[in-house]
Amino acid sequence: MPAVFPVPRPHLPRPRARLVGARASGLPVVDETSAGGLVVDVVEGRAYTAVIARRNRAGRLEWCLPKGHLEGSETPPEAAVREIAEETGIRGRVLRHLATIDYWFAGTDRRVHKVVHHFLLEAVGGELTTENDPDHEAEEVAWVALSEVAARLAYPNERRVVGTARDVLAGRA
Repeated sequence: MPAVFPVPRPHLPRPRARLVGARASGLPVVDETSAGGLVVDVVEGRAYTAVIARRNRAGRLEWCLPKGHLEGSETPPEAAVREIAEETGIRGRVLRHLATIDYWFAGTDRRVHKVVHHFLLEAVGGELTTENDPDHEAEEVAWVALSEVAARLAYPNERRVVGTARDVLAGRA
């Protein structure tokens, strides 16, 4: 029987707030759910995590944690394992849920309410590559020391997830 990892439900805005925001922008609101996280390998007593570089909407290359949309009836842990393997080439085993990030952004034709579930995974095989990324979003992939990865990441919320992972691995959480 597969392990079950509880995923907290994100706080969702009150419907009135969503309607006001949608009406104010004139764009429809879409909910999206993704999963990913940190896949960690320990080499000679030092922890490393695989991160990807992709282009943001402005065309700049930015480093981030691997993640992507849930497909079909996938659970967030299943999607995290699949997305990390696709974007980094590394197969992982989920150890625990780290955090759920909830944010908004606007595209050209819609406003998106995005919820991303981040997990801590143990690397169990594979080799770094972006060749298996079906969306070809990941342009680069690298192992980065867990103690240094936060400085490379583009998003503050992902840096906080790394902090949580470091606390978990050090036995502080």
